[in-house]
Amino acid sequence: MPRLIIGAMVRTIGAYPSGWRYPGAHRDPRGDAAVLRRTAEVAEQAGLDYLFFGDWLATGHDLEYRDPYLVARIDPLSAITFLAGITRRIGLIATANTTYSDPYALARATASIDVLSGGRAGLNLVTGAEARAAGNFGLDFHAANDARYDRAVEFDQVLRRLWDSFEDDAIVADAEGGVYLDPDKLHPTDFHGEHLSVTGPLNAVRPVQGHLPIVHAGTSPRSLLFAAQYADLALVAVSGREQASAIREDLRALAFEAGRDDRTLKVIAPVLPIVGETREHAQQIADRLSELIQVAEDWPDAPPAAFPANRSLAHLAGVVGVDLTGLTPDRAITADLVAGFTPLGQELVEIVTERTGRLIGGERPPTLRHLVAAASVSASMVVGSAAEIAAEFAAWADAEAVDGFNVLSATQPAQFEAFATGVVPELRRLGVFPEVDDEASDAAAGRDLTLRERLGLARPENVHVAARAGDFHTGVFQA
Repeated sequence: MPRLIIGAMVRTIGAYPSGWRYPGAHRDPRGDAAVLRRTAEVAEQAGLDYLFFGDWLATGHDLEYRDPYLVARIDPLSAITFLAGITRRIGLIATANTTYSDPYALARATASIDVLSGGRAGLNLVTGAEARAAGNFGLDFHAANDARYDRAVEFDQVLRRLWDSFEDDAIVADAEGGVYLDPDKLHPTDFHGEHLSVTGPLNAVRPVQGHLPIVHAGTSPRSLLFAAQYADLALVAVSGREQASAIREDLRALAFEAGRDDRTLKVIAPVLPIVGETREHAQQIADRLSELIQVAEDWPDAPPAAFPANRSLAHLAGVVGVDLTGLTPDRAITADLVAGFTPLGQELVEIVTERTGRLIGGERPPTLRHLVAAASVSASMVVGSAAEIAAEFAAWADAEAVDGFNVLSATQPAQFEAFATGVVPELRRLGVFPEVDDEASDAAAGRDLTLRERLGLARPENVHVAARAGDFHTGVFQA
């Protein structure tokens, strides 16, 4: 059975919209340092491959209800720099937006972090798609958005050229001979494109990994193409195993067409497991999270102006095809009501039953609030005991639907620790995840593995050396 890549997508106040309201949950970003430290400690002990930090370059009142973890958060590069000094083995992946970032500054920062961490840094490249973020950087949103992937392609190429400014042995450091640098092995970037122009060379040595592993997330055709051409990890949200298998096949076909070895592209799916001591316990947790979801009808007059439109009974009525006027969010769902639901509405009822254990006609039937939660929160959830969740992961691995998972935690720290200490050992028992010491270090070299090595990726050749040799497919894939 294939070895799964397992990383954790860190959201310090929880990934589920109501997670911060759950009893015992961390909820104040001013205390994030302690949560990050504890998360890294637990993740490294569990042997996870990496910690992943997303980003969002704006804030607003609407995020309080839609995605509270985005309201205020630590800068990703700052987070992985902080954690690099207090961890030893785990990979650390930060997000940067190619629409607004400066490639020279980002290349310098990431190369530095890779050197300081011993080759454990990774970079998630995203593109701008939010008007407020454009305004924060003094750009016209529509103009920036139209060209965002064209700029991203140039950005990737510039990063690689900058990272490769120094050849690995460019620093001679011959004290006796008085020779510090071999000038023939220091290369200018000399990139002048439609969106970017960088001369270089970079004033930082080549990263330990050569190039940091590149991650890209998205499901649009242009996003999938970018991932296939340039990324090492393609982060793709999927609704199920069949869709995952199809997207993985499509991505690898695109990678092959781009001149890559398609096996070097790893497809990773985000997943939000709700882990309990038993399935019933996990369902109780999921049930409580649903009950804590606010809907528009909770306000007697009207919800706040920024409240999400899809978090309402009015929106739900359109989904299920039944007039819900006059009903309250906590109205129990009856068989008579469900009889008039659309197929999608009936599917929502099945999802709620699977996640919460609530049965129509039972002692605790599902409510309209549960349906709103299921319809409006798009996270791919798996609810069950540690063994049940591990078995589901293993089934995806056996079907070769994905190469790994980016695990979100509904609440911090309880749900993350339940996954790390409960599910991960079960994954090892099933043979889809290695023992902590099996892949933690290269004993022959006397060092810990780099992130690229943990992900099964070769160290790329220097692009300037490859260009000199006429091998233009090494390191940089042409669009």
